[in-house]
Order: sequence, then C-alpha cells, then structure tokens
Amino acid sequence: MNREDALKAVQSKLTNQRYTHTIGVMETAIKLAKQYGADEKKAELAAIFHDVAKCMPIGELRDIMINEQLAPELLAYNKELWHASVGAFLTEKEFGIEDKEILQAITYHTSGHEKMTLLDKVIYVADYIEPNRSFPGVEEARKLAEEDLDQALLNALKNTITFLIQKEQTVYPLTVKTYNTIVKKQHA
Repeated sequence: MNREDALKAVQSKLTNQRYTHTIGVMETAIKLAKQYGADEKKAELAAIFHDVAKCMPIGELRDIMINEQLAPELLAYNKELWHASVGAFLTEKEFGIEDKEILQAITYHTSGHEKMTLLDKVIYVADYIEPNRSFPGVEEARKLAEEDLDQALLNALKNTITFLIQKEQTVYPLTVKTYNTIVKKQHA
C-alpha cells in the first residue's frame, strides 16, 4: 500500500488532532529509520497505521480484544494500551497489510516488549517524540533520539512508568520488562 492510500484509509478513522499526530509520527519514523538503518517503507506504514484504532469506543476495543483473543491480559490494565493490539489486527484484516514486522511494531508501540526490533524501537520513539507532542521531558527525548535510539527508548519508558506511578495507575508488566531488558543490556 502506498503512502497516499494508507493516509486516506486512516484519516476517516481518526480525529483531526489524531491524524495530525499520525503525520508527525510518520515523518519522525522515516527520519529515524534513515538515521538508524531501519526499513523506511515499513517505518512509514507502521507509523501511519499505529493509531488506526485509537479513536474507537472503548467497548468496541474490548469486544474485539475478547472476540479475537488479542492479548487478554491487557484488559486488566490501562485502556490506553488497547488500541495497539486492535490496531495491528485491523491493519491486517481491514487493510491487508500482512507484514509481521509492521504488525509487531504497531502492536507494541504503547508497551514495548523484551525483544524489540529496530523497527519496533523506531515506531515507539517516533510516537513519543513527534513534533506535535508537548510535555515535560519531550525535548530531552528528542535530543537523545538524535544520538542514541536505545537511550531515547529508555528515556521514554522511564518517563511513562514514572508518569503512571505518579498518577497511581497500573503499569503494564511488559513495559517494566522492556525497561529492565534495556537497562540490563546497557550494564552488561
């Protein structure tokens, strides 16, 4: 699927603000893919579809997750995570994108996972630092992304975990495992 068709496909499913975010993620993902040697076309498509399910009603997300048996353990955690698994499912079923690397990057763009590929990291970080984001710490994450993708990823995970703890929200164990995996690699 080419960029124009992919963007048209997701635009109807997103609010204007979420579509603007998607464009920012796409542009950032392509830049990071070029910089770190990831497949630019896969980064582009994963970025375009990463939030395809973000604007769906929570009940619909829950129903799809249950009916399709998508990461049932996620149902016990923050609803903000649900759109990732459903988005990967819809990207394959509705839009015919079957590339496992793209689908995996979409699936884990909110939580990370212990064996993140270069593409997974590019999409996670691009989603976190895209130019329309504005929150404490985003500038530091952007600077890190220019120098070291793993450091940017670690920073994003740390900030996300800290934010959730400060808000007294549950932290999805896979996110903690992802953080721990990167820290252990750096200290090995």
